[in-house]
Amino acid sequence: LEDQYSPSRWSRRLDRDTIIDAHFEVTAAGTERARASAQTLLHVPYGNGDGEKLDIYFPTNPSETFPVLVYIHGGYWQCLSKDDSGFAAPPLVSQGVAVVAVGYDTAPKGHMDAMVLQVRRSLVFLMEQYPRIRGIYLCGHSAGAHLGAMVLSTDWTEFQVMPDIKGAVLVSGVYDLEPILHTYVNDALNMSWEVAQRNSPMRHVTPAVPAACEVLVAVAQHDSPEFRRQSQEYSQALRAAGWSVSLLDLAGVDHFDIIEKLSEDSYVLTQV
Repeated sequence: LEDQYSPSRWSRRLDRDTIIDAHFEVTAAGTERARASAQTLLHVPYGNGDGEKLDIYFPTNPSETFPVLVYIHGGYWQCLSKDDSGFAAPPLVSQGVAVVAVGYDTAPKGHMDAMVLQVRRSLVFLMEQYPRIRGIYLCGHSAGAHLGAMVLSTDWTEFQVMPDIKGAVLVSGVYDLEPILHTYVNDALNMSWEVAQRNSPMRHVTPAVPAACEVLVAVAQHDSPEFRRQSQEYSQALRAAGWSVSLLDLAGVDHFDIIEKLSEDSYVLTQV
């Protein structure tokens, strides 16, 4: 399991130490470019916590209403931040889409229940603050795909706001946290079995409502067999519950460049 849940061991491009540093560099540089070229509102608080802030990249020519892509970063719930998460903005803002990078309190400061709640609350904030938003599209990578999947299983009645989620692109995610309990990843997270069960999207798939959003579950050819299995099983569970879901198995990419390429106009996920 240690091996299976270490994405850096499965890349064919770079060795395991280099690839993580390279990923941080690529996402940080891409975000810097995005901030230089787009109209932005940075560090917008959606709550009182230190990590509860958003970066908003506005469309180049915003129409009366515009769709928004909400990006939830990965980093195994313990590293990366919204400050490295704007790299996907340039191709999208040029097409009239706003991009929002969500910050949340990563471990050890943040714990799993709190992170899930923060991401849910960030969507409520967006809906209340920006009435011009026409549909929310979620995109999460790795741990962010897990948080995005948890958003899909939300009972919104307690929030008194129903975000208009039209689509979700979940990339190289973990949808069942139980195996994580037996790996180094849980050292910082410190999850109990109950916390892992409560926060496993795989175990909380809700029946699709009539206007349920479309879900795209994407996985890399060079993701580990466990990551690939999780994507497959989660997409099957959604389908069985009546969701409109497709599984995209992307050839020639690994756990890291599958998301880094979102900065490219012609990349298949950017196009989708």
